[in-house]
Amino acid sequence: MPSFDAPVVVTAARDLFWDRGFEAASLADLERVTGLGRSSLYHAFGSKRGLFDAAVADYLETVIRPRLRPLLAESAGRAALLEYYGGLSLAVASLPADSPRRGCLLVNCAAGLAGHDDLARKVVDDYRSELTAALRHALAGAAAAAETTPGTGAAPAVLDERARTLASLSMSVMLLARVNRDESLALLATAAAQVQSWHP
Repeated sequence: MPSFDAPVVVTAARDLFWDRGFEAASLADLERVTGLGRSSLYHAFGSKRGLFDAAVADYLETVIRPRLRPLLAESAGRAALLEYYGGLSLAVASLPADSPRRGCLLVNCAAGLAGHDDLARKVVDDYRSELTAALRHALAGAAAAAETTPGTGAAPAVLDERARTLASLSMSVMLLARVNRDESLALLATAAAQVQSWHP
């Protein structure tokens, strides 16, 4: 039975991985931020990679899925999409330039570890699929709400294309947030404008 608070350790490690990426987060750094020695980390998580996997699982459950939940609601539509992009804008704008939580842990991971690691690649691609599906659900809700004659809304292929476009914009935004916050915010405004301009 561990004598430490595992969620606190995972959160501390998550923020370090979020800031530096998997490769650049050294074991010494992980010991420092978690307050645990190397042997305790290895005993609890098996390896640095095991700790990273726990951090990613925590990130999905505490950061990503709560943000996607309104897009998956039965009543989700255009308002949920605009709220999603408004929330991302607020998150990007409110973080200081030196915050370890800039951008997206998974998108940051995609640029490094996922390029040569099948498991990491699958996690990032599963996230992309989950994001796309949530966006598509809300787009379908918006199309249904705008129909004047039932069954005359946007074709499934159009909804798929729009969802892929928004998912790509969302992932690009989170990568840009680490490089150029103003451009990231401008891209979020573009995504919201797209949502406003699309008609079923």
